[in-house]
Amino acid sequence: MQLAKVNTFNYLIAPNPTGPGLSRAVTGIDQSGQSVDLSVIEERPLTIYLNSREIVTAMTIGDYPEFLALGFLRNQRMLSDTDEITGVDFDEELETVVVRTAQETSHEDKLRKKTRTSGCAVGTVFGDMMEGLEELSLPDLPIRTTDLYHLSSVINRTPSLYLETGAIHGTILCQGDQPLVYMEDVGRHNAVDKIAGWMHQTGADPSDKLLYTTGRLTSEMVIKCALMGIPALASRSGFTAWGVEIARQVGLTLIGRLRGARFVCLSGQERLIYDADPAAVAEDPKRSHRKGAQP
Repeated sequence: MQLAKVNTFNYLIAPNPTGPGLSRAVTGIDQSGQSVDLSVIEERPLTIYLNSREIVTAMTIGDYPEFLALGFLRNQRMLSDTDEITGVDFDEELETVVVRTAQETSHEDKLRKKTRTSGCAVGTVFGDMMEGLEELSLPDLPIRTTDLYHLSSVINRTPSLYLETGAIHGTILCQGDQPLVYMEDVGRHNAVDKIAGWMHQTGADPSDKLLYTTGRLTSEMVIKCALMGIPALASRSGFTAWGVEIARQVGLTLIGRLRGARFVCLSGQERLIYDADPAAVAEDPKRSHRKGAQP
């Protein structure tokens, strides 16, 4: 799996808004009857296999399919720390990824029970969504407001498909004030799974990380973040009540509506270190606002 080049923000993986096959130019008519050219996001199916068993077909933009498959299976707890992965094979023509393990696995019970999750690109969760949360203990990671503001500023200014086309979500793995891995996809669950796959492949330590997302802080996002062992989750967007409830249950720091100098923390408030003056924080650039929210 080839990583994107490190850009001026020192990402390990950065978005590639001009990547081949990720978007296409489409001509339409605007509200004044004038011709307008738009760049629109591509989406394509990707079928994930675990050994010889077909697990799911996901709609995705098509980048980092190996990370997506690994992360999906890890986040569904179909792959454990003890499973020895012998291969991850992507076939572009067949649009499939096969993850192979040293020994066959059996997940019939999980496959029988599926939950369709909320979101603009509907995801699927197999088995009991809350499984594994009861005994979970997340690290007590302090969060500096200077780091939050810096992350928000850098991420919102990073060239991305989100800024180029809209209709897409971004998820970014961060450490302190440094964004590390920036993944995008039509569904935020896919972007998170790509992060999980990268972490598993590289052996990254989750205990000192924060996950930033452009999407809503739903129960699914909170559960994925917690089961990945990441102790903090932040977003430009808002919350769902169940997402907040689960975050408080597992001790995850949950920060939403992070725009400019403003944010709201609904879980883990005791971990915040207020070392920045909000009055000195610049507003978000207008270009970073959602395409549909612009006047």
